[in-house]
Amino acid sequence: MISETIFNNLLYVWMGLAVVIFPLLLKITVPYGRHTTNTWGPTLNNKWGWFLMEAPVVIVFSWYFFTGTADKSLPVYFFYAFFMLHYFNRVFVFPLRIKENGKRMPWLIVFMAIFFNYTNGFFNGYWFGTLSPAYDNSWFYDPRFIIGVILFFGGMYINVTADQTLFNLRKGGKKGYYIPYGGLFKYISSPNLLGEIIEWLGWAMMSWCSPSFSFALWTMANLIPRALDHHHWYKRRFENYPKNRKAIFPFWI
Repeated sequence: MISETIFNNLLYVWMGLAVVIFPLLLKITVPYGRHTTNTWGPTLNNKWGWFLMEAPVVIVFSWYFFTGTADKSLPVYFFYAFFMLHYFNRVFVFPLRIKENGKRMPWLIVFMAIFFNYTNGFFNGYWFGTLSPAYDNSWFYDPRFIIGVILFFGGMYINVTADQTLFNLRKGGKKGYYIPYGGLFKYISSPNLLGEIIEWLGWAMMSWCSPSFSFALWTMANLIPRALDHHHWYKRRFENYPKNRKAIFPFWI
């Protein structure tokens, strides 16, 4: 069993790593999706890549959660259920909806994502499974839980509807890339990524603990640079790309 002191020290290192990596990702375009290149080594099918890199967090989080020795109250099971709700879509639904069109991603990206998801699954699963303090049922009435739930489902709605808009661009067997319109696409290039950030900020708010906030921190460190890459890509590819759109935060960035 890992002591809470050691656990927290490891978690602080993990969070510090997110802060270090963020400026690096602002300078490096990670090569998957529309940014895929053959300069990062061998590749695999895009759908299998998404499944393989996202599935570990479900397994690891669940393992440490259910094998942990802490008594689990109803609010803790709600935290677990919300986490799995997102990843059910991300692991089992989203990859099946991807229009392949020959898309591939580097194995290196998959391995890096597996490492992240294992680590994230460990920190959150071990915390809620073994170290978490008790959340009694009064937590359901706490403003942090209520606000967190609203943010979580609001972010999920933004994420899923934006993904659907992108999928609709290729209805009827169309290939290639097109400018998305509608919803938050009126204001930003990546509402799907904004939605995911809001989701995990909501999850961190509702559970109010360091491991969940570390996940929200890592989500922002990863997705904000990704959104900026998407935005610059759109502007290079389409001369008529809406000039007033921002990358990920309306009226700001």
